[in-house]
Amino acid sequence: MSADTMGRDDVMPADRQVGLYSYDQVDRTFLRERIEQFRDQVARRVSGELTEDEFKPLRLMNGLYLQLHAYMLRVAVPYGTLASRQVRALARIAREFDRGYGHFTTRQNIQFNWIRLEDTPAALEVLAEADMHAIQTSGNCIRNVTSDEFAGAAVDELLDPRVHAEILRQWSTLHPEFTFLPRKFKIAISGSPQDRVAARFHDIGLIARPGPNGRPLFEVFVGGGLGRTPIVGTRLREDLQEEDLVAYLEAILRVYNEFGRRDNIYKARIKILVQALGANEFRQRVDAEFVAMDRARYRLEPALVQAIRDRFGVPAFRPEGNAPALLAQARENRTFDAWVRTNTHPHRAPGYISVVVSLKPDGGIPGDATADQLDLLADLAERFSFGELRVTHLQNVVLGHVRQEQLYELWQALSGAGLGTANIGFITDIVACPGLDYCALANARAIPIAQKLSSRFADLELQREIGALRINISGCINACGHHHAAHIGILGVDKRGEEAFQLTLGGSGEEDASIGQILGPAMSEDETVDAVARLVDFYLVRRDSGERFLDAYRRIGTAAFKDVVYAAA
Repeated sequence: MSADTMGRDDVMPADRQVGLYSYDQVDRTFLRERIEQFRDQVARRVSGELTEDEFKPLRLMNGLYLQLHAYMLRVAVPYGTLASRQVRALARIAREFDRGYGHFTTRQNIQFNWIRLEDTPAALEVLAEADMHAIQTSGNCIRNVTSDEFAGAAVDELLDPRVHAEILRQWSTLHPEFTFLPRKFKIAISGSPQDRVAARFHDIGLIARPGPNGRPLFEVFVGGGLGRTPIVGTRLREDLQEEDLVAYLEAILRVYNEFGRRDNIYKARIKILVQALGANEFRQRVDAEFVAMDRARYRLEPALVQAIRDRFGVPAFRPEGNAPALLAQARENRTFDAWVRTNTHPHRAPGYISVVVSLKPDGGIPGDATADQLDLLADLAERFSFGELRVTHLQNVVLGHVRQEQLYELWQALSGAGLGTANIGFITDIVACPGLDYCALANARAIPIAQKLSSRFADLELQREIGALRINISGCINACGHHHAAHIGILGVDKRGEEAFQLTLGGSGEEDASIGQILGPAMSEDETVDAVARLVDFYLVRRDSGERFLDAYRRIGTAAFKDVVYAAA
């Protein structure tokens, strides 16, 4: 333990980490064997024994992509939860094998964009030492299961979704039937009726709902997705019992694996199958599979769920608190007060609060964290949040369990490292994929336009006046930046050999899920930044009292906003 944590009763020992599933020797042996297999495969590729085409499926099974300038390693962060020792392992990889930083993604993973092929096995060894890996972060398999960043802490939580996400991780990892699906497959789970995981835009989205006798049920959405064909998922059922969770998902995957298209990569996602069959026909096929299978084999008995739950460390919350001290500090420091109002979330335990750390500084690259920042976050997690940190699907991080009277000290430490920006949910809390700076699929760079927009709206007083407004940017139609689900979406396109950007308006990834509508012709980067500024000005003039940008757009309609953008062109 460090001097800062020694003797604290709310710091967990290294072998019993709060909020993190504890690996056993079986898990660790498997990771070691997998690394040795991949080490041999890398050696054969370097020697020329394997061609790139032969090596590609092998590297993808280990999270390794070949991008524009180098290999990229995508590390799995199951349900977005990291222990401080794991964050330090990521910092080490950034320093020793990359260029000093990592990029957090919309799948709650982290990517390293400058990995040398020869160094990959060594990087995977660093991960394995911290009980981490890169398996199933790529390929046509079930990808990293994402979850609510406030899991285990939120006031409105009905169940801790990390427990069920871990069950799904174990069920799906190297599943012999689902290792080579028609296309990649993504699952998200929220333990609260409030959708904080964009469940309706996933292949399968699960949302906890109140059930009889106090036992939560799952609402199941299927066939959602973005990309070339954006679709809001279909509600398949709203009363799935916990004991049938794995069996029902297995039934869905079996139907998809049997009937999903494999002849056309653009038609291979489950969303296309649901639309082709129709919701009722798809539901009937899943129900028939569900009824026919040996459900007892898959049943989640309460004892089994509890056994998984017991593998997670439970925070030793202290009942006493000092809320008056927090209020006094807030009154004395307006900047701190603004940060508390913007970057915190209510906690279920008295005296505690959850803190969202923005990875979106003024003019910064969304989702990037340097090795030094990662080490600092690990230190702060140990000092203030039981040694545990979460990654959000909006490319920020969360310290889930912070004592309220320690908020001021935490804020000072974050601010000193460029991590204290008070912009969560505001216009500069931008989501962006790496774009053409790295990705071979992209048509345009997403990072520079994100930086320009961040600088354009950097004034925090202006951001507070604008209120809740989400901007997402994708460098191509694959929509890794989730632009369709943003209030203002920006899509990079190729316009006669030049980078250009198309605006969409009216998207949402929450309970009121909707797909942003294309506003009009694509524009240059600077024209797009100016167009966004005009849209915001128009909104500020035309909004009703307390009305969000999204609500104003839905009330006023597309035509008026389109005129604002293109009338000046």
